[in-house]
Amino acid sequence: MNALRAYRSRKILLSIVVVLPLIMSGTLTAATSEETISVVDMDKLQWKHYPGLPGVTFTVIDGDPGKSGIYTIRAKFAPHTMSQPHWHPEARYVTVIKGTWWTGAGPKFDPENTVPVPTGGFSVHTPKEIHYDGAKDGEVIVQISGIGPSGTIPVNADGTDKK
Repeated sequence: MNALRAYRSRKILLSIVVVLPLIMSGTLTAATSEETISVVDMDKLQWKHYPGLPGVTFTVIDGDPGKSGIYTIRAKFAPHTMSQPHWHPEARYVTVIKGTWWTGAGPKFDPENTVPVPTGGFSVHTPKEIHYDGAKDGEVIVQISGIGPSGTIPVNADGTDKK
């Protein structure tokens, strides 16, 4: 838990160091010109099947999860769809847009031992920590942001990476 606190403290400090000079210099403004704010039309996004996970579709809202830099995606989980235990190399920041998203930790897949995250809820996936998540009785939509390159590494029941 101390490592998580230290990680979050570094993240907050980095945010202050990066954003404060931009605010002070006037780079970040309240202007609404097309060059300043890019609005994404959610109805025009292309949803694709998530590789290796039937019942999950996703769309990239901004950035490219496979490349260096900030990205944002949305993922839809059909009812009764859970991912198997896995980890990600980067921190992921998850907001539940619709439904109740269920998340559990560790290499043992146990959907009955998961924590509910309701609509509007927020969760942080710590880098390289094993977890699983998904939907139980209803469709779930989550928005996930991070700093790529991203990846999903499935694990065996003993916590070793699957080959």
